[in-house]
Amino acid sequence: MGYYRASEYYSSFFGEKVYRIALDAGCTCPNRDGTCGTGGCIFCSGSGSGEFAADRNLSVTEQLSDAKARVEAKCKSHKYIAYFQNFTNTYGDEDELRRKYMEAISDPEVVGLSIATRPDAISEKMYGILEEVSSRTKLWIELGLQTIHEESARWMNRGYELAVFEEAVRQLHDRKIDVIVHVILDLPVENREQMMETIDYCATLPIHGIKIANLNVLSGTRLYEEYKAHPWSLMEMDEYISFLGDVIEHLPKEMVIYRLTGDGDKTHLVAPLWVTDKRKVRNRIASLFAERDVQQGRQCRFS
Repeated sequence: MGYYRASEYYSSFFGEKVYRIALDAGCTCPNRDGTCGTGGCIFCSGSGSGEFAADRNLSVTEQLSDAKARVEAKCKSHKYIAYFQNFTNTYGDEDELRRKYMEAISDPEVVGLSIATRPDAISEKMYGILEEVSSRTKLWIELGLQTIHEESARWMNRGYELAVFEEAVRQLHDRKIDVIVHVILDLPVENREQMMETIDYCATLPIHGIKIANLNVLSGTRLYEEYKAHPWSLMEMDEYISFLGDVIEHLPKEMVIYRLTGDGDKTHLVAPLWVTDKRKVRNRIASLFAERDVQQGRQCRFS
């Protein structure tokens, strides 16, 4: 299809199809509890951008069991990646979080662990724990960057400066832990040149993969209140996919692409509504990329 999909990487690495299971570690966020801010990032929902995570009132083992049953009702599988998705999953009591990580990877069908977090929420002790986990299973750390532009970061209430992100990437790379970076396109405070500057920056980093999303406006967020007061235009499907083709060509061909669009909860999504038709979006990406002969890395200056 012209880009390095996560499914290809998983099949190559594990030898068969694997499924990611979204778990809840019971964490909060330093950008919510007052440590570095309150209210969270402007786009973040009340669930900490984890609309599809499991019930935090259940143990990790119970969450895994329930999720596997749902997957296997549709498609028989024997390999899973445990994904601590919502809020900030290295933030809290380090010993308790270590216990939850180990509980997840003790499941014989769990072949890897992915942990979503903030670069300003990884303590020295936590780096040691992550290194230990990495010695026992395949580990990915997902860092929410969203943009390299400080003015945009202040608008979204990100709560940390770019240098903090760079240090976290360095620390994890030095420990041979794969990093997946989250980026958001179509921010109302950025033009396409600025968006591409973020992509080009990511192309220079020693990172394993990237998650790209177009901005989703969800009800119950501060972004929604701003959008409701002063609506702005969001990219239509073909417009976004066309720009996405340029983005893909600017990324190194060996970088794994884990996501291409936003994935907001349908019950809370206000705009853009076209993202809810996943099959249509996937088919349109395939057809437009084929028409343009999109090839990952073609315009990358840093391979």
